[in-house]
Amino acid sequence: MKNTSLILGCGDIGTTLGRLLVDAGHRVVGVRRRPQALEGTGIEPLALDLTDEAALASLPDADIVVYVASADHFDESAYRAAYPDGLKAVLGELERRDKAPKRVFFVSSTSVYAQQDGEQVDETSPTEPRGFSGQLMLTAERALTEHALPGTVVRFSGIYGPGRDRLIQQVREGRMAAAVPPMYTNRIHRDDCAGVLAHLIGRALDDQPLEPLYLASDCEPVPLHDVTAWLAQRLGIESSETMQSPLKRRSSKRCDNTRLRETGYHFRYPTFREGYAQVLASADPAKPAKA
Repeated sequence: MKNTSLILGCGDIGTTLGRLLVDAGHRVVGVRRRPQALEGTGIEPLALDLTDEAALASLPDADIVVYVASADHFDESAYRAAYPDGLKAVLGELERRDKAPKRVFFVSSTSVYAQQDGEQVDETSPTEPRGFSGQLMLTAERALTEHALPGTVVRFSGIYGPGRDRLIQQVREGRMAAAVPPMYTNRIHRDDCAGVLAHLIGRALDDQPLEPLYLASDCEPVPLHDVTAWLAQRLGIESSETMQSPLKRRSSKRCDNTRLRETGYHFRYPTFREGYAQVLASADPAKPAKA
């Protein structure tokens, strides 16, 4: 019989993951408020608001559950509803089922780290987020890791890819990140987000060991200035202004993906060069995707 994978919050990453799982022979059910976007993907659509606890009883039983919901707005109430409250409600529903999922995956974020001096971080590093987004994400993580159901948290760094091209647009406007002090950035292509999840799901279904937490970022933390300079060179753009003042220092850290790579995952886009080359080529198919 086919394995059933339930993707809760089946947006861009969820749909990309769902397509991979369908191709691998899974039955995939994608949950989102407006499921029309799933037509033609092979993913079974299910219209449902994850913040409506009464509606969760209509969720099908599944071997794998992936919680990849997103907040409607960048404010504390929306984040609380989408992450800790939504995940806790789903876990409460699943634990009452006669058939429990083999594993629950929660998609989190490296916003749980507060390091800003270029420190290297991994799954064992301190998490002391200052903003509400990181704090609520960390609360959701703990809801899963402390639950009786088997679960794994996957922390993604900055996600980019087709349609996620804000940095490219900034560079097109002539805006560059300051070179000094170096502001380290960590990125992962949308396709590798889906690839990582599919890889870990495969391990779960094959009864291979999984850690409760993985940090998913590409293989080269790099100063943001280097990324913008590379993009400017590829786009033939001369910078005319600084993107942000060095005085307004935000998070600056270097994510170590060793634990993830040790599971056997191989990145499709191991650095920003390969990844952004693909994004630029997808926007202009006449140009080859050379890093």
